[in-house]
Amino acid sequence: MTTSQEELLPGTRRALLHRIAVAQAEGRTPSLVAVVVREGRAVWHGSRTSVDGHGPDENVQYRIGSITKTFTAVLVLRLRDEGLLDLGDPLEKHLPGTGAGEATIAELLAHTAGLAAEAPGPWWERSPGSLRPELTDVLGEQPFLHPGGRRFHYSNPGYTLLGALVEELRGAPWEDVLRREVLEPLGLDSTSAQPRAPHAGGWAVHPWADVMLPEPTEDLGRMAPAGQLWSTTGDLAKFAAFLAKGDDRVLGAETVREMRTPAAPAEVADVVDGATYGLGMQVQSRDGRLLVGHSGSLPGFLANLTISVADDVAAVVLANCTSGPLLGSVGADLVRIVAEAEPRIPEPWRPLPEVDAAVLELAGQWYWGTHAFALRLTTKGGVSLDPLSGTGRRSRFRRNGDGTWTGLEGYFAGELLKAVRRPDGAVSHLDLGSFVFTRQPYDEGSSVPGGVDPEGWRGVG
Repeated sequence: MTTSQEELLPGTRRALLHRIAVAQAEGRTPSLVAVVVREGRAVWHGSRTSVDGHGPDENVQYRIGSITKTFTAVLVLRLRDEGLLDLGDPLEKHLPGTGAGEATIAELLAHTAGLAAEAPGPWWERSPGSLRPELTDVLGEQPFLHPGGRRFHYSNPGYTLLGALVEELRGAPWEDVLRREVLEPLGLDSTSAQPRAPHAGGWAVHPWADVMLPEPTEDLGRMAPAGQLWSTTGDLAKFAAFLAKGDDRVLGAETVREMRTPAAPAEVADVVDGATYGLGMQVQSRDGRLLVGHSGSLPGFLANLTISVADDVAAVVLANCTSGPLLGSVGADLVRIVAEAEPRIPEPWRPLPEVDAAVLELAGQWYWGTHAFALRLTTKGGVSLDPLSGTGRRSRFRRNGDGTWTGLEGYFAGELLKAVRRPDGAVSHLDLGSFVFTRQPYDEGSSVPGGVDPEGWRGVG
């Protein structure tokens, strides 16, 4: 991935530098390094440090904590795409004897299995993984705190189970599978399970005094799939580009889109905050912008990866302190600064390469009862249905190849859309999951359920 400092305007670059400078100073972190990605390429890199001289660059490793979970999720979804498992499978089907086998793979990915947030025993992030050599040591005697599938409850042991699942089905250690299937294909040469020079040291900064204490760097052992990795802004910039667009060598565009789609039920606090979780990715709405990615923390380190797919802008921020700046806010601000100062240039409008006359006949205005909708043709033979009022149920539909379409989003996701024709071949109406759409409101010439009053439309009197 090439880096060009000249691709952003001077004012934008200064605003980005100002934001990370404020974060490093007010957050009192020994160092902070950031990168902005636009259109799949790193276009800005910045850093601030408390040490005079050369600051960290895109090649300096920091520990990235729970961003590791997104890497683990990629490995699991590769297994699904290869047909080796289904997301609805209980864990027991592929990894028996864990004591948590009733949890489905989808629930583990979305943190909805009901498992505890942490492993029992000493604080696992500051103690050696050798204290928890087996999965039973990670899960404890009562691994479940909530009914499965009912609520989002973040679980580090859940991703330990997913890592063990990868090892079971691949017949190799999690770290080796990750290197072979993700790191090497994407060119993430500076991402590793153990720190490699040059890397930052982890520090705790005293909450009431400007003094520091070095944090221990533990090998998490069994817990590694939940938070072990070290990486750089250079590598995570490439990973962000992959999570936005996909890469057929690892996961296709449809599967990474699935990762970014909310999969966890939202609680009241989540609704207020506009945050939820997909399959290994955090999803949030901030200032009207949909952001996806993941945060991470381990003693001595903070990390954040934030992507706005609509703006085609991503940001990665890494710091070497236990508590300090809110990197989620910093990452979101870096994305916003670029998206607002230099908005994405739309692709040129181009006509469709080919049009089916039978589909073109369906384009235009339709009515569900008295609700007005517009049906438009989209790419690859698809269509979209949008309420003309600007609010209401809307969806895109993919072509099935048999004259029908399947809804892709919202209320109509998975529902079947078809055109119903009269004996003479003329279109009578559209049927969408039993809803009847007619060319006129309650068109008496169509099969409107319940019929249409024979006296027709009339005023009061």
